Amino acid sequence: MMYSNQITPRISFLELLTYERPDAAAWITGNASHPRLSGLVKFYRTSYGGVLVEAEIFGLPNIAGQGSSNFYAMHIHEFGDCSGNFDKTGSHYNPTDQSHPEHTGDLLPLLGNQGYAWSAFYDKRFTIEEIIGKSVIIHSNRDDFTSQPSGDSGDKIGCGEIRRML
Repeated sequence: MMYSNQITPRISFLELLTYERPDAAAWITGNASHPRLSGLVKFYRTSYGGVLVEAEIFGLPNIAGQGSSNFYAMHIHEFGDCSGNFDKTGSHYNPTDQSHPEHTGDLLPLLGNQGYAWSAFYDKRFTIEEIIGKSVIIHSNRDDFTSQPSGDSGDKIGCGEIRRML
């Protein structure tokens, strides 16, 4: 049985990623200890009432390990100040005061394969307007989805302010 002609959210998402400009984006740069880390996290408004998030990150710490793969936590933080060592970004974005990992800013982890990660997912916990001016943070460790308040995800190694795309 063929299903290729059925319209599903996936088809809509593929069209957004392929043909549309994102509504917001965060250009990721690494801290002084991770100067090769860079990338782009894009945010697309969808017709389903949520946000499609696409992340492409280069230069993650496991870049030198041939065939290596590691998980890295990725979160939206309260403030978009990525100066210094990213210590002015605040905590996870959490407007409804939820425990971890139910914070609005808790995103899916990145799977870095020899320093490169690509991910796309759909999220209905925030809107584009709510996240403008906040930051996307890449952490040095995986998120354990248990430890409070932030999943024992390690140091902030990458940061980008979420900006509206014009």
